[in-house]
Amino acid sequence: MIQKLDTEFRRKGRNVLGQALAECSRAPLTGFFRDGCCETGPEDLGVHSVCAVVTAEFLEFSRRRGNDLSTPAPHYGFPGLKPGDRWCLCANRWLEAYESGCAPRVDLGATHEATLDLVPLAALQAHAI
Repeated sequence: MIQKLDTEFRRKGRNVLGQALAECSRAPLTGFFRDGCCETGPEDLGVHSVCAVVTAEFLEFSRRRGNDLSTPAPHYGFPGLKPGDRWCLCANRWLEAYESGCAPRVDLGATHEATLDLVPLAALQAHAI
């Protein structure tokens, strides 16, 4: 019962525009909870809340920072990302990329409002798709 209530709570998430949170991607399947949405909660220590359209430049940036998102990891069910894929990124990693001049585009409607605790709305809007 607790799991069901927790799932219902997460699905009521709002985006950075104050509206219902839209889905980010099902192919590849993304989200901390692997439900296609950039939902977050107390168990998501990385705050995987930014729905981004990844670029080659960002993937290389992330790899250099120690998180290789382009190499498949089949044992985790991870196909590896390629430019153009939509993915729920950690808010702090997106902010790092923004400050380094290589932030990927963002779907504001699918980016969880918790992102605003870490990233200014103006920065997200400047990279909106």
